[in-house]
Amino acid sequence: MAPPAPPTPPDPSGTRAERLDPATTVLLTVECQRGVVGPDSAFPELAAAARTSGALVAVARLVAGAHDAGVQVVHAIAERRPDGRGAGRNARLFRAAERLPVQQLAGTHAVRVADPIPVGDGDLVVRRLHGLSPLAGTGLDPVLRNLGCRTLVVTGVSANVAVPNTVFDAVNLGYTAVVPADAIAGVPAEYTAAVVSHTLALVATVTTAEAVLRGWRRAPRRG
Repeated sequence: MAPPAPPTPPDPSGTRAERLDPATTVLLTVECQRGVVGPDSAFPELAAAARTSGALVAVARLVAGAHDAGVQVVHAIAERRPDGRGAGRNARLFRAAERLPVQQLAGTHAVRVADPIPVGDGDLVVRRLHGLSPLAGTGLDPVLRNLGCRTLVVTGVSANVAVPNTVFDAVNLGYTAVVPADAIAGVPAEYTAAVVSHTLALVATVTTAEAVLRGWRRAPRRG
């Protein structure tokens, strides 16, 4: 058996990211909600990582830039019903979530998009009651296809679970995945860097928020 190929290097120059077509690109924020990355997070270590690393600010810049460029923005929110109906219990993570001091309950502040991320009138919000990915069983896939999406820019948290799961699902569904590495976060920070270099770079274009924004600024604005 041949040895595995080395990890695909990131796109530090931003060349591929700068070719993103606003008309066929969607920006996805993953679990950038108050109860996850806000000051009253159920996951304070993850929230701290998202803020101190600058990832949350990078997501906010990308969302604002997407609004300016006419790029569709979708916010993926993880939530639970107060009675727990429809929520999975087939993973340790799900069972632990039931005991957290901050619950991601539908209709509460915990499931609102966190500051400083702006939410535009044309943004879509996709909510899920189960699973690990906003592309699994939520209806997001047909929505993206109806929008003409070919490329999905994935941002948010966490690099431990939801972000890689989203990227894998996107690739399996035929989308081109783009990951601005400075707009995702996980714990610990060195694990996030390893996932980017040794996993996500194999299946997605790894770039920076600035490279994506630069490409959108140069592209004709989508009407």
